Formats: sequence, structure tokens, C-alpha cells
Amino acid sequence: MRDDTDFTRAVAASGKTASRLRGDYRQVADDYSIDQGWEHYSTADHALWRALYDRQAALLADYAAPEFTAGLARLDARDAIPDFRRTSDLLDRATGWRLLAVPGMIPEREFFDHLANRRFPVTNWLRQPAEMDYLVEPDVFHDFFGHVPLLTHPVFADYMQAYGQQGALAIAAGALEPLARLYWYMVEFGLINTSHGLRAYGAGMLSSHGETRYCLDSPQPHRVGFNLERVMRTRYRIDDYQQTYFVLDSYDQLFDATAGDLTALFAKVQALPVLDPAQTQPDDRLFAPVRRQ
Repeated sequence: MRDDTDFTRAVAASGKTASRLRGDYRQVADDYSIDQGWEHYSTADHALWRALYDRQAALLADYAAPEFTAGLARLDARDAIPDFRRTSDLLDRATGWRLLAVPGMIPEREFFDHLANRRFPVTNWLRQPAEMDYLVEPDVFHDFFGHVPLLTHPVFADYMQAYGQQGALAIAAGALEPLARLYWYMVEFGLINTSHGLRAYGAGMLSSHGETRYCLDSPQPHRVGFNLERVMRTRYRIDDYQQTYFVLDSYDQLFDATAGDLTALFAKVQALPVLDPAQTQPDDRLFAPVRRQ
């Protein structure tokens, strides 16, 4: 066990959050895992989970990628905060992934190692009722509802492992920021072009009531066809809705673009200017907002 309060202070100092992390890091293992403590969730916690779940689930038919909706249905997690042990057994049978309880954000090296070994870190605490609409740090609802459904999809599950394997290369190349942009835009806030039009699959918007609608309906943000270099060069926002979203043609496109050794691309991106997410580029492939009746 380790008392890693120094890590929580370091994250606050990095600008990733405005304060020290709220999770309990006093008893984390060397890999930053903890016991989920499922038996300690209260009746009120489970009721809040259901309220969050039902509110987001009501949007999925019109806004979510079908693979996300199908994955969420397989998890059967509406009635209570899920027990990670049960979900891990289901995921293991589906795609070889397991869930790992963590107190919140964890260091990059451990995060990448978990993904590379098909272990997905999920925060164990739940937000307060006053935080229904906005949360500074990811909680169990964001991590589970937003991320875990697509871990049932074979191609996306393989992509997440491949992303984790890039972590050691990015650390060696001093290129954590470009790799973080890839996660932010294509895991947290990704869109995909389907036979029914644009749909959201990213965990950041599908666990956010407001951004679920905004990312597809609003005329304000840019929706840009996926280009790996463009994604890695584009600055992102942590304090507001995104100004740019990137659109996949398929999950295979994402996996194929990021397979192999990206060291050369890291070096290229590091030598180029960072792009403003409020601005489009001349060769961008742009998508219009969805027009709903």
C-alpha cells in the first residue's frame, strides 16, 4: 500500500483540475488500484445512479452510436451502481477486458500499463446530487456509463489496448500531450458517421446531459473528419464544451491509424504548431450539425 497524496497535489498543479483530487488515495496499491467497496454504497447512492442513468439513457436512441447502445444493454447496469467483479466477468468473456477500481485520476505510466494489459481503471466514488450537470473530475458514472459499453465492441476494445501500448513510446519521446489529445478527442469526445447520420460515442459527452445534445445539434462547434495528425495537434478544453469534435468513418479507421509505432509521428507533431480548436484548417472535411424535427 502507498500514501500518494503527493500525486493528488501534482495533478492539481498541472491544471487538470482546480483542486486536489477528491478520491481517497491513502491506501492505493502500487498500481493505484483499490477495492471498489461496493457494499459501502448507500441507498441514496444507488438512487442517484438510477437518476443519472435514466436521464442519459433517454437520449441514446437519437444521439448515441448503435454500438454504444448495444454495449450498454449488455452490461445491464441500470438498477444500481455496478459491481466491477460481475462486469469484469462479462467483459472478459466478450473481449478479454477487466475493470480495475481506482480512487480517481492515476499517473500516466500506470494508466497506460493498465490499458496495454486490457484493464480499464474505473473511479469508485459517485458525484453528489448537486453535481448532476457538471463534474470537475471523472466519477464512477462517467467512467462506467461513458467508457465501459464500448469495451464490449471487439474493434474498439482492441483500439484501447493499442492506445495503452503507445504510452511507453510517448513517455520516451516526451510526447504525452499529443497522445493525451488523441484520448481526449477520440475516446472522450468522439463522433462517428453512421447510416443514420452523425452519432456520439465518446464517454465525455455521453455521460454529460448537456454536451450529448450540443455535440450534434449546436451550430457552434466544428465537426471535422478524423485525421490522426490533426487530432494530435489540436488543443482541447477541460472547462467548457468542445469547440471541435472529430468524426470517424468507422472504429476500424481509428484502430488502423494508431496501430504500430507512432514515435515518428510524435516527433513530427511536436515540431509543428498547436492548432486552435476554434479554427478550421483548409483541408478539413467538415460535417453539418444534425437537424432534428
